[in-house]
Amino acid sequence: MKAVARLVVALLALTLVAVGCGEGAGGKKVIVLGIDGMDHGMLEAFIADGRLPNFARLADQGSFSPLETTMPPLSPVAWSTFITGMDPGGHGVFDFLLRDPATMDVVEPFYAIGPEGRSLELGSWVVPLSGGDVELFRRGQAFWELLDDAGIDTTIFRMPVNFPPVDGGRSFAGMGTPDILGLHGIYSFYTDFPPDDPDAMTGRLELVEVINGRVEAQLFGPPNALRRLPANGGAVGASGEPEYENPDLEVDFEVLVDPDAPVAKIVVQDTELVLNEGEWSDWVRVDFEALPYLVNVSAMGRFYLQEVRPDFKLYVSPLQIHPDDPAMPLSSPEDWSADLHDVLGPFYTQELPEETKAFSEGIFSGREFWEQSQFVYGERRRALDHFLDTFEEGLLFFYFSSVDQGSHMLYHYADPEHPLYEPDDLLQNGIATLYEEMDEALGRVLEAVDEDDDTTLIVMSDHGFSPFYWGVNLNTWLLEQGYVTLTNPSRRTGLPMFTNVDWSRTRAYAFGMGGVFVNLQGREPNGIVTPGAEYDQLLEELQQGLLAMVDERNGNSPIASVLETRDEFVGTHLELAPDLLIGYDRGYRYSWESPLGEFSDAVIVDNDDPWSGDHTNDHRLVPGVLLTNQRISLETPALQDLTVAVLDEFGVAPLPEMIGEDTIEAR
Repeated sequence: MKAVARLVVALLALTLVAVGCGEGAGGKKVIVLGIDGMDHGMLEAFIADGRLPNFARLADQGSFSPLETTMPPLSPVAWSTFITGMDPGGHGVFDFLLRDPATMDVVEPFYAIGPEGRSLELGSWVVPLSGGDVELFRRGQAFWELLDDAGIDTTIFRMPVNFPPVDGGRSFAGMGTPDILGLHGIYSFYTDFPPDDPDAMTGRLELVEVINGRVEAQLFGPPNALRRLPANGGAVGASGEPEYENPDLEVDFEVLVDPDAPVAKIVVQDTELVLNEGEWSDWVRVDFEALPYLVNVSAMGRFYLQEVRPDFKLYVSPLQIHPDDPAMPLSSPEDWSADLHDVLGPFYTQELPEETKAFSEGIFSGREFWEQSQFVYGERRRALDHFLDTFEEGLLFFYFSSVDQGSHMLYHYADPEHPLYEPDDLLQNGIATLYEEMDEALGRVLEAVDEDDDTTLIVMSDHGFSPFYWGVNLNTWLLEQGYVTLTNPSRRTGLPMFTNVDWSRTRAYAFGMGGVFVNLQGREPNGIVTPGAEYDQLLEELQQGLLAMVDERNGNSPIASVLETRDEFVGTHLELAPDLLIGYDRGYRYSWESPLGEFSDAVIVDNDDPWSGDHTNDHRLVPGVLLTNQRISLETPALQDLTVAVLDEFGVAPLPEMIGEDTIEAR
């Protein structure tokens, strides 16, 4: 029965849309602390100010250098390069967003669900017997797979772009891991007073009523892949067959509001919890019944009672895949996630769990975001202690997300030049505090290293940071320059995914966070630009025009570099890559509308979102950091060099397709 249940739950993922030296390393130890978004310039300044004694100590004892990032300097691209030692042309990850060139639809960029296999139909119930596997989209071998093949023990915790986690050693999934809905972090907000712009919410808005001090509502899980019900009232589709849908899994809960005090009791299945206004719950387990008496889909979430009166406001975090009973693969081996749960208790499993969306969309204040993100950091910090206490040999990689997410959301509190600058005694030091927390964590690692002089310690980040003052809508620029033609020129704004574009008269378009694509014959469904001389000439025109762009309000040049993908990458997976890579100057970034094919009234606009720091710049402007207790041998080390260096520490040869060279020399 247990084996059947595991197989059934695995198929539920169908609807959750979305070589070595052979004998080990003789006790060699390497610790890699991966800190997403740590900026070289900021780190250098904070060290000079005396804020970071442990970083200063490591830099003095070993080496400290900028670490060259990828182009574009986006986290999934950069981490994929570190994982594989290849450029984006080799590993196939170019952006946070991915389009299907045959349909121009946005598709899941991190993982793919395999086709459904055999199933058994019992009335409205469908019991899957095979198929529905989840597959990692990134190409190439992870460096720890090579170490594992060589007999070296590896522990990889929260490595980005590793969902589902590859086989080899012990690894726990990181960036790319969905919530229980199969999406990238969908919160729920229950209120009797809707926000000003509910259409701008990416979370789920549930309007409720407080009746006699009681609120009744539902928590929503994924569509139930084990059940099919008639859709659209039993309508018949174009094929002449009835249409069916998978109903969402639901769990009822209730909130009992105290008539006098700012407090409420929340009842979810067998859990009862009492929260004061402004208080977070701990983790609450939720079991969705997918197949009565046989299959449950386990999730967990945290409740935040934001306000009791005059308006009722209850926030529920994105429901997480439960590490003790995961509906989708979280770890390799599979049972390691449950082992970690036994030691650490429940913890966030969603990719980047800091609640940036709730802050950007006005559901959270800055301080509410800070409190939630500090909870995330606390969980991660306790996990570090566990791994350091149990680490004996081989490789330990440990990942922190807090500097990256905090730098995105708190930049405007510390920068008086930002359009959204807002003085706040706590948050104006928020980014500095995050660096200080990393310094304390590094101190704990240094204690572990001091006990063993043979341990190699590496601290690295994938990219740095820049302020985000102004957004550039590349699609609007392409429209005004005549490269895009609209079907109805009077309808310019508010239509996503190129809805109003006349592809028969459009030569180029922008999609995603770092690229411009040519509407190319044989690749795009309605391509009009022929490969060869016409394509080459168009790329040259676009490069010259983009580099000549001027922000007329201040005379700045928003774009610092425009690179041809075919000249930059040497790998064999360029079929999904943009034709041009755009590197913005400091202070600029793509606008909020541009990545998904919308057009704005102006090409360059002020950024009015709390997401106020970014790194979608010319990669030379936002290097990451590299610190090690060994000597850095290369003048300008890059992420792919670090991959080779880690392998070399264990005497494992890099693969021929790895483009880096060793950058760390043993003392």
